[in-house]
Amino acid sequence: MKTLSIEVRPAEPQDAAAIADVHRSSWLQAYGGLIPHIPLIRMVDRRNETWWRKATRGPATLMVVEVAGVIAGYATMGLNRARSLPQEGEVYEIYFRPEYQGLGLGRILFGEARNLLRSLGCFGLVVWCLDDSDIASRFFRAAGGRDVCEGMEDFGEKHLKKIGYVWD
Repeated sequence: MKTLSIEVRPAEPQDAAAIADVHRSSWLQAYGGLIPHIPLIRMVDRRNETWWRKATRGPATLMVVEVAGVIAGYATMGLNRARSLPQEGEVYEIYFRPEYQGLGLGRILFGEARNLLRSLGCFGLVVWCLDDSDIASRFFRAAGGRDVCEGMEDFGEKHLKKIGYVWD
């Protein structure tokens, strides 16, 4: 019998190439058909290995889930950017390689992100997702999030509604 190792840990600069690959594959899968092709490709290409290497040293916290030595997903978090909301923390992103989705790893990483923000003194949490992203909406509702606000995101000529989920 083999033992499968799963580790949630802070991202390190040497993880940048793997995080860029997770970002590319997850965004193309999640947003293909929602976000127009050219703006989507520009966004994905901008977040290359160099960008992610800098992000590991930036003001936001970046965590990864490693499964048997493979970076399967990542999350970024920090202070809430929507000053009109009372929640102090925000999970900016949580993404997984498509082949690692639906295995429960998202619940593990999201739980660790929430715990880390709480340990840093952030009370309450907000997460934003596109309204048309059914998988993300179901995930955040299942995790206990309440959809309390909305906003808009512009992607080239296309304007998409986003939903803010909160936890107190």
